[in-house]
Parts: sequence; structure tokens; C-alpha cells
Amino acid sequence: MATKEKNFWIFLVFMLSGLVLGGLLGELARRVDWLWWLYYGQDFGLSNPVTLDLSVLKISFSCMFRINVASIIGMIIAIFWYKKV
Repeated sequence: MATKEKNFWIFLVFMLSGLVLGGLLGELARRVDWLWWLYYGQDFGLSNPVTLDLSVLKISFSCMFRINVASIIGMIIAIFWYKKV
């Protein structure tokens, strides 16, 4: 059972690294005229922060995600890379 959990966590690390590196490459490709399509994507999440005010402590939470073509390609490459390792 430990190997299945370990494999899941390794898989999760591969997927997140593919997502982050692909998103970074998409941001960089935005400035290149013939690579603009890698930046094309969608934003989703909480645009206005949710605030919990306890009068002694105030906590704000906001989370936004940007999924673009490059991050999807990065996730696909991470899946293939994970299968090879």
C-alpha cells in the first residue's frame, strides 16, 4: 500500500511541475509574435478575496488559476515522463 501512495505523490509532483513550467513558458511565449497561442487560456478562481473577520484576527483568502495551452502541454509531457520513470 505504501508504494501506491508513494506513486501517487510522485505523480502529483510531476503533474504540478509540468503545470508550473508550462505556465511559465506560456507567459514567456506571450511576447513572441508566432508563439502567442501558447498563452491562450482561461482564468478561474476567487477574484474577490473572501474575508473572515474575528475582530481580533482578520483572514483573507483569494486563489486564481490560469490554465493556458503551454501548461496543458506541460502536463501531458509530465504524464509521459512519469510513465517512463
